[in-house]
Amino acid sequence: MDSLKSVAVFCGSRIGNDSQYRSAALELGRLLSERNIRLVYGGGSGGLMGVLADAVLEHGGSVTGVIPNGLSERELTHCHLTELFIVDSMHERKAMMEQLSQGFIALPGGIGTLEEFFEVITWAQLKFHEKPCGLLNTAEYYDGLLSFLREMESQGFLSKSFWAKLVLDDQPGALLNKMTDRFDNLGVSKNSKEG
Repeated sequence: MDSLKSVAVFCGSRIGNDSQYRSAALELGRLLSERNIRLVYGGGSGGLMGVLADAVLEHGGSVTGVIPNGLSERELTHCHLTELFIVDSMHERKAMMEQLSQGFIALPGGIGTLEEFFEVITWAQLKFHEKPCGLLNTAEYYDGLLSFLREMESQGFLSKSFWAKLVLDDQPGALLNKMTDRFDNLGVSKNSKEG
């Protein structure tokens, strides 16, 4: 049985231009449900966020949404979640998602997705947590970002140790397997709140 019980997923509030992004969100949602891993996400009903949440729910899984009060109308809050937290700010949203989750995944998305993911992986670099941080590189979406990160390293602004913090794959199942292995090997289950 998987020991990883809750994962925060950051992804687009838009659907994107490649159908593979939607397919990957559907597949990840199904797998989270099958493995009894609770989805923690931004609480919206649109874009990849909505596709992912709907897929988890459709397969009988558990979904927790966390959305700031000011975004609840603009992002069209998902009305059928297992539980929903409405908070006062983006800072509270991110803090709560971190507390409720044992790992983090970024699917394709925009600036907000990157900001959320880079915050949690920065926290991992600073040893504020040891939770696995996974990047799902669907249809090579993040190739340009990964190239830029290698350039940051070559220019002396990024430590080689960064790469040990990043879990990377282009397939949802393989990424979840790697994250579960990382979670078990680091003993994260002893040090973090289970979902």
